[in-house]
Formats: sequence, C-alpha cells, structure tokens
Amino acid sequence: MPRTIGNPASWALRSLQSAGSRSVHALDDIRSTDSRAQPQVRQLALSDIPLALQAGWSDFKAARSDAMFLVFIYPLIGIAMIISGFHLAVLPLLVPMVMGFALVGPAAAIGLYEMSRRREAGEAIGWMAAFAVLRSPALAAILSLALYLAALFVIWIMVAEAIFNATLGPDAPGSVGGFLAQIFTTGAGWTMMIVGTAVGAAFAYAALAVSIVSFPLLLDRHVGLPVAVATSLEVMRKNRLVCLAWGALVGTALVVGSVPLFAGLIFVVPVLGHATWHFYRRAVA
Repeated sequence: MPRTIGNPASWALRSLQSAGSRSVHALDDIRSTDSRAQPQVRQLALSDIPLALQAGWSDFKAARSDAMFLVFIYPLIGIAMIISGFHLAVLPLLVPMVMGFALVGPAAAIGLYEMSRRREAGEAIGWMAAFAVLRSPALAAILSLALYLAALFVIWIMVAEAIFNATLGPDAPGSVGGFLAQIFTTGAGWTMMIVGTAVGAAFAYAALAVSIVSFPLLLDRHVGLPVAVATSLEVMRKNRLVCLAWGALVGTALVVGSVPLFAGLIFVVPVLGHATWHFYRRAVA
C-alpha cells in the first residue's frame, strides 16, 4: 500500500517525533560508555614511534592506490590556499591557514583509521571501506569532535589575524616582496613570527592532547566522546615526551610533504593516518 503524507498536522508531529528520537540516539552515542571495557593507557617509549610508522607504511603499501585516492583532495586544498594567498588581503594569513590545516588533520584522516582497523581484523580495505565510518555507531561523537577541531582552526585564524594587526597590520601588504621584507627585517615582523609561533604551538598542543587517540578509539570501541577525550588526555599526561615527539614528527612531515605544491601530501597523509591507528593501538591496551 503506497505511503501518503495524510493530515499535515499529524505528518509534522510524526516528523518531529522521529527527529527527536534520532537526536536522543545521537546524544546516547556521544555519551555512551561500556563500563566493562574502560580503556587502559600504556606507558610508551620513543621506540614506539618508528614501530607505528613501520606498521603505517605496511598498511599504505597494502592499499596504496586506495589511500592515495582518499587524500588526493589535500594537495588541491593546499593549492587553493596558495592561490588565495596571492590576494594581498589574505597573504598574512596564508602561513597560519596552511599550518592550521594540521589542526583538523586527525578528523580528516578518519577513513584511513578505518582502513587500518579493517586490515588488522582481516577485512577488505578498499577505499569504499573507509566510508563505513558513516555507519559507525560512534558517528555522532566523531562529528562532534571534528567540529571541535574545526572551531579550533577558525579561532586560530582569528587570533593569527589579530597578531598581524597588532604588529604589521592592519593594512594589507603592498606586495609579496614587501611583506616578506617586513617580516624578516623589522622588529614588528620578528615579533609577529615569535608570538605567532608560540600561540600556534599552544593551539597545536590543545588539538593534539584531545585527538591523539580519541578518533581511533571511537572507531574501535563504543566508549562515548567524554571517555575518548579523557583517554586521549591521559595518554598525553602519561606519555608527554613521546606524544610531543609524535606531534613534532607529524607537523614536520606535513611541512615537508607540502613542498612542492603539496604533492607530497598524497604520500605523507596516508602513511601518517595509518600510523596514527597503530600509535593508538600501542597507547591504549
């Protein structure tokens, strides 16, 4: 029997009830936790970093074309940032945008974590498998955490603009060459670089502490967002040196992969994404 809308008022009521039910389920997914499987954080050593990278490289070799296809958009985004940087009004924010893009990297690599998880479980790992995340019971929690990182990125860009305005701004640079000369030959330019680097490092630390294992953990276990974030913070607290070394490695690799024209990101991002899954597996029992 064909379905009809029927009475508009009753149809609207049913739609509201359905939306409310979905919202309740989403909230349950965000806060749910299995008390029988509370994550236990391990003590890490610096030697765990190359081991995670080796495992990530192995995953990349097993699904090279699929992983490269998934991250092909990253170089395009980088090139778009460079093109926008030729607009002199946007030029002072070009470096903050490029560097700040790493803040949302943990969320952008979620499909790579899923591929590594599936390979570890002996399942198919084609690029379509990465979209299984969309059917994950933790999707609402994953999206919530991704929104946090996106908000952190936006706030960082606003702060970077404020730092520029307080040093070399607020007027837009007259030319690219003139702007570079201001940065490296004036006290205000050096102040902008030093303050911007310090503040940017604080934003990077905030993103790293919250997300270093939380995304893979949400995929691996239905623990809920609060437990995932708390576990990530505990990993950072218990293994601060190793986590900072991991963050520095990721940041350096992304910078190197951005030269020239971000083409290297096609290789760097998949390896780092797969390695992040294995770093999580070493960090959480």
